[in-house]
Amino acid sequence: MTERLTGKRIAFLFTTGVEQVELTTPRKALEDAGATVDMVSIQSGPVLMFDGVEHGDTVNAELSVDSVDAAEYDALVLPGGVVNADKLRTDRRSVEFVRTFADRGSPIGAICHAPWVLIEAGVVADRPMTSWPSLRTDLQNAGARWRDESVVVDRGLVTSRGPKDLDAFCAKLIEEAAEGKHEPATSGPPLS
Repeated sequence: MTERLTGKRIAFLFTTGVEQVELTTPRKALEDAGATVDMVSIQSGPVLMFDGVEHGDTVNAELSVDSVDAAEYDALVLPGGVVNADKLRTDRRSVEFVRTFADRGSPIGAICHAPWVLIEAGVVADRPMTSWPSLRTDLQNAGARWRDESVVVDRGLVTSRGPKDLDAFCAKLIEEAAEGKHEPATSGPPLS
């Protein structure tokens, strides 16, 4: 793969319960495209990933969300996982970190259950999006226009339904990260 993302720095935000394949596959794709990837979590250190409902491997979160500045990154990736997304959406600093990317128009990739964090940040209103099917009502209630498609892109926001859509998700994520900042979407106040 060509190194389209050389010089780009991308943050992955996740915590315990992150869906392993939704972290490892995009990470590899972005690194293969030349990006520098930082692993960010609520706290730095080892984080247990899940493979569906089973425990997976651990991954090292090099940085805590309290120690990083969103302005230092070109894009953000929010991998899925029910437990992961639920914990992130209740962490004030994580929600603020996500909101900063959206307010700046920086590309954001969110797959599976990760749009819960986007809802909490107040950045989904009137945006076409997709997600794991069980989030459809949550997204619609927050004002998003939900679609049952493998990948949906709106002004730098890349969303996908789940693991079966990773190829499409990664391709669009690379494309949007290469393009850089987009016009920020109008957003409402965070829910928390």
